[in-house]
This record gives sequence, structure tokens and C-alpha cells, in this order.
Amino acid sequence: MAPHNGVNRLFGESVNGVVDAHVHLWDTAASRISWFRDDLDLPAGVGPEDLARAVATSPVPVRAAVAVQAADTEGEARWLARQSAGHGPLPGPVVLQYDARPDDPGAWAGMAQPLLDDGVPVAGIRLAVPGGAADLSDVAGMDALCEGLAASGRVLETLVRPDQLPAVAALAGRHPHLDLVVCHLGLGTGDPDASWRDALAAVAVRPRAHAKLSGVHTTAPDDAGRTTAAARVAVDLLGPGRLLFGSDWPMSARVAPYAQIVERTAAALPPLDDAAATAVWSGTAARLYGVAAG
Repeated sequence: MAPHNGVNRLFGESVNGVVDAHVHLWDTAASRISWFRDDLDLPAGVGPEDLARAVATSPVPVRAAVAVQAADTEGEARWLARQSAGHGPLPGPVVLQYDARPDDPGAWAGMAQPLLDDGVPVAGIRLAVPGGAADLSDVAGMDALCEGLAASGRVLETLVRPDQLPAVAALAGRHPHLDLVVCHLGLGTGDPDASWRDALAAVAVRPRAHAKLSGVHTTAPDDAGRTTAAARVAVDLLGPGRLLFGSDWPMSARVAPYAQIVERTAAALPPLDDAAATAVWSGTAARLYGVAAG
């Protein structure tokens, strides 16, 4: 079913389905999550049924969602994979966190290696190091990880701060056959200043580098201007064919309900033709993460 006219104004005539490239599920009763605290105002458990209720409010139907692991343990990774197996496509493809195993030369995927060895479907691995060194020199086994992902047709995701983006660009340059996706534009809720733009430009030079338009919204009254500036820089540098919508739900629910996150993201984007809009909202994520056509 095509979206109604008010939605067409934001999304374009051709966008009749969304692939959300960034959601999280967790169960703190089943697995410890190191960063989870009561003062974060997040639910202790978030499952497929909760995700289904959230995406049902979207102004454009959400047909699949990529689940990014919240913690970095094997037990929690297997829990997330079971949610995907039992409830796909919401969640659908799974991206697991990278936790290096430097004492095991065969574990190029770190913590996730046993799941790969067992044949568990894994679409990608995320390198989440926003607290690490600017040059990523403190990440063990990074090049082996990239080689393994490229050889197996999986995606490398990075969660980094802006001053780490040049190191991500260098990594992409060393591994030209690897599909790489920068979460949250490498910016998050920061200021889209000239230094961030220059750093993102270094990543954009790499033809298989992509970025998620996710995790950027805040509760600030003037946030629309900031997110519009960030989105338009990203479109200018990467082009819509290398950008992916991600809600960052349920983290984003602390900012606004799911439907508003979708609408605010659409409003931040510049006018796009039908092919470009389809790429941002579903096509590129479907290609990178192996979402079935629907």
C-alpha cells in the first residue's frame, strides 16, 4: 500500500517500505550488559514483540530490521540470534559485537567466532570503540577481522567518534573489498562541524564505505537544524546510495517515539528522487545485510 499524501511529501512516491538498519534487543535478566544502568531510563528487557509494536506506528511500513548486538558476550549473541531465527524479519539480520580473542589465532571474528563456526547466520560484526585510541591502534586483530568479513561477504560496522574516522578511512583503504558501515554518521549527537565533515569526507573517498543515518536526534528544541545539517553533509559526501536509515530504537525512544524518529529523519534529508529515496530507506540495507525482497 502506498503511503498517504502527507507522507509522500517526506518520503517520495516510491518508498512503500523501510528496512531499519539499526535496532537493539536485550534481556538483562538473561545476560549482563556492562553499560546498562537504571538511570539510563531504558527497559530491562526489549524483545521482538516490543519491536513489532514500535514499528507498527511508522508512517511507512517497516518490513525488516537489522538487530545490532547490545553487549559483547557469546551467550547474549546466541540469545539475539534466537530472536532473529524465531521472529524474522523483525528482527531480521544480526550484527554482533567484536570482542577480540588475541590468544586464539583462529578466532578472526573474536567473541562471535563460535557462532560463525556453528553456522549461525551473522550479517556483520561491529567494532564499537568510541572510547578507544584515535588511530584504533588499541584494537587487536582488526585487519584479520576485516579480511575474514570481506572473504565471507559480511559487513564491518564501526561505532566511533569523529576523530577516529580517519583511521576508519585508512582501514577501508587497506581492505578495498570490504563493505564498511559507519554507525550514527560517526557523529551521533555531536556538532556537525568542519572537522567532522573533513573526517567523514576521508571515509567517503572509499567506494565501499557507507554510513547509517541513525542515533543523531536529541531533545534540544533546535535539533532539527543540527540533524538537517548533518544529513545534508552526509548526502553530499556519500550520496544517497551509501546512506542507510536506522532508528537506533529503543535508545531513540528516550528522544521521541518511533514514528517521530522516522519522520524527523525524513524531514532532515534533502529532496531525493525515487531511486535515491528507496536506497536510503530500504535498498542499500537490504543489499548489504541480505534482506529478502518483499
